[in-house]
Amino acid sequence: MPTTARVDQPLSDGILVTSPFDGSEVGMVVESSADNLPFLLARAKRGAEVSRSLPRHQRAAILEKTAAAIDAKKEDFAVLIVREAGKAITQARKEVMRCVNTLKLSSDEAKRNAGEVVPFDSYAGSETRQGWFTREPLGLICAITPYNDPLNLVAHKLGPAIAGGNSVILKPSELTPLSSIALVDTLIECGLPDEVVTIAVGGAALGRALVSARDVRMVSFTGGFATGEAITRDAGIKKLAMELGGNAPVIVMENCDFDAAVDGCVSGAFWAAGQNCIGTQRILIQRPIYNRFRDAFVSQTRVLKTGDPLSSDTDVGPMISEKAAKRAAAMVDYALEAGAKLLCGHERSGTLYPPTVLENVPTTCETWSEEVFAPIVILEPFDSLDEAIKLANGTEYSLHAGIFTNDLEDALEAAGRIDAGGVMINDSSDYRFDAMPFGGSKFGSMGREGVRFAYEDMTQPKVVCLNRAKR
Repeated sequence: MPTTARVDQPLSDGILVTSPFDGSEVGMVVESSADNLPFLLARAKRGAEVSRSLPRHQRAAILEKTAAAIDAKKEDFAVLIVREAGKAITQARKEVMRCVNTLKLSSDEAKRNAGEVVPFDSYAGSETRQGWFTREPLGLICAITPYNDPLNLVAHKLGPAIAGGNSVILKPSELTPLSSIALVDTLIECGLPDEVVTIAVGGAALGRALVSARDVRMVSFTGGFATGEAITRDAGIKKLAMELGGNAPVIVMENCDFDAAVDGCVSGAFWAAGQNCIGTQRILIQRPIYNRFRDAFVSQTRVLKTGDPLSSDTDVGPMISEKAAKRAAAMVDYALEAGAKLLCGHERSGTLYPPTVLENVPTTCETWSEEVFAPIVILEPFDSLDEAIKLANGTEYSLHAGIFTNDLEDALEAAGRIDAGGVMINDSSDYRFDAMPFGGSKFGSMGREGVRFAYEDMTQPKVVCLNRAKR
């Protein structure tokens, strides 16, 4: 697997990529600065012309072949994810297979979603007209991706963009650029012209230069709310697609499948060391089963192993940095000072922060109102479904929510009233299938991911109308 970036820009300083677990060197990448912008744009504009000219069957074949190539090297990709992102190896393997699926879905989209016939003669006065619309590429797309899913979240931007005939300037996280570089290299090995995707690894100044460039027709961003808000100020007139995080609630009704609810909530809360935008953060439990659920949940959480992410028996790897782990610990300290009760966890060692469970957390605390992006979960009792829904809706960020219940009426009421981009019934909030529309409500997002929906965002309709009137 590659450990250095392809040189898509003039050589500048290098960025050292290190393991979050032990600080060992994983690789070195070329750093781009805002000064490189003219070169990056010129290359990507050439790439847009090349990509547009590729017939749909060729785009589809490249994506399908890349999916097969990654599948054939899946363990190498998984180990690379572990080394640079710290994700536990069992979880990294699942991310690789999701990437394979994302690319296959993108291949399908290239072949099927080309446009529609427009029924002009269904309107009086247009009886002599017939025609259609096609889906045409936007052109040059800037994709900015985070560290927590360094392979599949990149595939969710590159796959639909390539399927739609666009070029991309990809700015991956400086902390985890190697998986995205390996993906792009594999695309090129499988026939993608190398100008179609331009990699640029750099800091905030580079990001501002890219998103404000007039030649960029769309910015697709996954990351934090503050950065997303800054992008909206800098971008100017262009398409924006953003996934800005969440604060996922899961409601547990007394009539649920109890064991399934406990298992689902434990997995949903602590997958990827909690660095998961749809990770379960607030578990709302109906009062008659609260004590039983709390005891079972804490008991199951205590047996999770935190440690070396390359070990197959590790459940929770390191957080991305010691700074992130310290921030998580500080948020819990504040909640405890405000009256919360610690049920387990909260014993940081470097970048390792074990699964931490709290109850009695005041709603004024960050751990309740903001996205923690850490292995921290809150347990809170409720009496009625109406109360639970109000608690679930009581934050500004909302991607996914969940409810465990065996009552269809309760399930449908929650699905209708919870203000979120997705409501998972008898699943935790962190379930996601790569073909479904994915995005938030309220301040959680702008637009939708999911291959078909991103493809449609990254293309534009072009109408052709033929008038057959005699002259």
